[in-house]
Amino acid sequence: MTLQPLTIGNITLPNNILLAPLAGYTNYPLRRLCKTYGAGFCYTEMVSAKGLKYGSENTEALLYTDDKEGVCGAQIFGSEPDTMRLACEHEKLAPFPIVDINMGCPVPKIYKNGEGSALLENPRLAERIVKECVKSGKIITVKFRIGICADKLVTAEFAKRMAGAGASAITVHGRTKDKIYAGEVNFAEIEKAKNAVDIPVVANGGVFSNLDAQTLLDKTGADGVMVARSALFNPQIFCELTGTPKENKFVMLQKQLRWTSELFDERFTTVFMRKMASFYAKGERGASTFKEKIFQAQTPEEILTLAKAMWQ
Repeated sequence: MTLQPLTIGNITLPNNILLAPLAGYTNYPLRRLCKTYGAGFCYTEMVSAKGLKYGSENTEALLYTDDKEGVCGAQIFGSEPDTMRLACEHEKLAPFPIVDINMGCPVPKIYKNGEGSALLENPRLAERIVKECVKSGKIITVKFRIGICADKLVTAEFAKRMAGAGASAITVHGRTKDKIYAGEVNFAEIEKAKNAVDIPVVANGGVFSNLDAQTLLDKTGADGVMVARSALFNPQIFCELTGTPKENKFVMLQKQLRWTSELFDERFTTVFMRKMASFYAKGERGASTFKEKIFQAQTPEEILTLAKAMWQ
């Protein structure tokens, strides 16, 4: 893939390959792992602006970062401009110079609350949110989909509104809300966004290989690509995209498990790493038997033992 620095606001990223915010997964250990393998930038899981406002312990736990991770962005969601600005100004977001606003989440609970992809149907409110968040002094980016459904594509106009409201970059997921994560990526719509604005445009959707990433760049003219679900099954996709040396899967999992256990309790570490280990085994010989055993593991040590037998 064609690598180049990417400047968002006053921050220049080392390359134009980003890790997407993935609810339930892109915690500090996984982000740090992806950074190690070459990701130019990572976002946190999406965080509720209201959760920050009312001091939710769970919300604050999503925002852990340190110098070992390097520069990172936070993603927030909500529909109240004032609350969104307060979230940007919250002390827990102080370590994050870039804040992304989620305007693409298709989950029914989020959509029904007028948040996430629902904002595609309320562009004036979306503009107000961005304008308020910009007042916080943060570099504001926006991630959105091309529309609610094929009959309601809004990409170019929405991109213009976000740029006009003060966004420093946008990420366009080339699928409609009703498609969730299935179906073909609409390259033409992402290209329309690129042609409509002067700020950086990052293309998102369907990147599972170096060829996928290059195709996405070539067919959209985007400035960068965002990797999402493929990073769950293979964090070392960033090695493939950047030329960073790969390492044994057991070494990778051991590293991630150690970082996870340093931050979270044993129960969370066990449950989370069981899922990650099963993802990493997908498509491999013996994967079915491995998954049966891994989901019976009761401690991080048991997970390591099984992973060592699988990959070392």
